Amino acid sequence: MFWKRTIPLAIAFVMGVLMALQYYVPHAQSQKFLEKMTQWDKVIAGFAVFIGAYSLIHLHWTRIRRKVAGWGYSVFVFVGAALTIAVGLYNGGDWFWAKQKENTLFDWLYMNVQVAAGATIFSILAFFITSAAFRTFRARTAEATLLLIAAVIVMLGRVPIGAMISQYVPSSADWIMAVPNLAAKRGILLGICLGAIATSLKIIFGIERSYLGGGD
Repeated sequence: MFWKRTIPLAIAFVMGVLMALQYYVPHAQSQKFLEKMTQWDKVIAGFAVFIGAYSLIHLHWTRIRRKVAGWGYSVFVFVGAALTIAVGLYNGGDWFWAKQKENTLFDWLYMNVQVAAGATIFSILAFFITSAAFRTFRARTAEATLLLIAAVIVMLGRVPIGAMISQYVPSSADWIMAVPNLAAKRGILLGICLGAIATSLKIIFGIERSYLGGGD
């Protein structure tokens, strides 16, 4: 089991340290190293796409074979994927290696199916956010009351009726977004960055090994 555990940990340690140090080494070789690793990253990402496609196919084929609830939607996954790949390869009369054309059937599918489906999902998400905001903005505590007041000011400041009520409503909304909201946003980003650094160090030093599989 040496090659399954020790070698991957050693590779992660060496590459992690080198990638961290190259940002602090002002040398041409350091820049070349970054460019080479970026190219390898693209290659690995390409293989990851095939692994993701296999995982998707395996998941939906299993659902169809076992006739689980909603397995009919999995059929549409295969139909849609096959149709999109076919019209993508058949580039408006020329094969995909020819010059890319515009206003092809592939473009029509993207604009009238993919974009429309995405807009539908986001419209449903808007109603979900509205219902979640209604449940959240109940003034049960002082903090919830402050959040409710700030949310009302920001919403009114983003629509014409806010300026009709008072000229201070839009300016107050801008101040809330530029000062307290930005401060909280930066605090959250700092926390995310610290968490990413901590996770990276755990991976480099072999403390976090979930990427090896097996959960240890």
